[in-house]
Amino acid sequence: MERNFAEWLLTFTDSIADYKYYIDFETIYKNAEKYKIELNMMNALIGSKNIERDFEELLKKYPEILKCIPILLAVRQYEIIVLDKDGNKFEYNFKKMNYSLEQYKTFMKETGLFDLIQNHLVNNLYDYVLGVESGLNSNARKNRGGHLMEDLVENFIQKAGFKKNESYFKEMYLQQIEEKWKLDMSFISNQNQATKRFDFVVKTDNCIYGIETNFYAARGSKLNETARSYKMIAEEAKKIEGFEFVWFTDGIGWYDAKNNLKETFDVMENLYNINDMKNGVINVVLK
Repeated sequence: MERNFAEWLLTFTDSIADYKYYIDFETIYKNAEKYKIELNMMNALIGSKNIERDFEELLKKYPEILKCIPILLAVRQYEIIVLDKDGNKFEYNFKKMNYSLEQYKTFMKETGLFDLIQNHLVNNLYDYVLGVESGLNSNARKNRGGHLMEDLVENFIQKAGFKKNESYFKEMYLQQIEEKWKLDMSFISNQNQATKRFDFVVKTDNCIYGIETNFYAARGSKLNETARSYKMIAEEAKKIEGFEFVWFTDGIGWYDAKNNLKETFDVMENLYNINDMKNGVINVVLK
């Protein structure tokens, strides 16, 4: 049955954000828990009348509190480089002190941490770090979003009855496909000059399927490049006996690159979107 590109494009969706996309509380709690003991020790400084003296005494008695200081500044690493107003460079180590205690007090003062703690701008440093971690985690949405389409496609592959590392495999290179199933993938690899990795490879009794997945919520030049690249792969894949190329894509970012996508749609039989998967296309195609 011949498909209509314009009708198919109308079924594209604007978002695939799942419940974990916006914020991952499990990771937030796990990251904050690493510093819970040290942060509770630092809580003793809240509202201090002489915070420099109290910080010095606390650090001498419990040097391990040093490691929780970077996260108070939303920094994950234990080394922080600072250039002061006189052009002097300091490379602070927060696992083991590499400067005098006075210099670390300068760090706390100049970064504003002493003011934050002394003047009751926070009531509990552990709760404060939960907030910091929430902010850092929200900045990771782009990374999580990059995997959402892969996760969605994998879910549909599993629902179709395929088993991971048995009948389907994640992130396989052409060379691995050649070695595992003795296929000649040189048409796609340009006589082994190019390295190509498929998001998924599905093995059935009749065929091996190389699968690519992506989702574009916004426009960009990359979409045109992707459409042209996958069109070429689809045409070269037709020369490989026992192998088929399948592409699952979606996102309203394609609206501005629809001409290039249509060119690929016209020559590629196995090009589908999320709506196709919901309607059971995987059970029909991967057979």
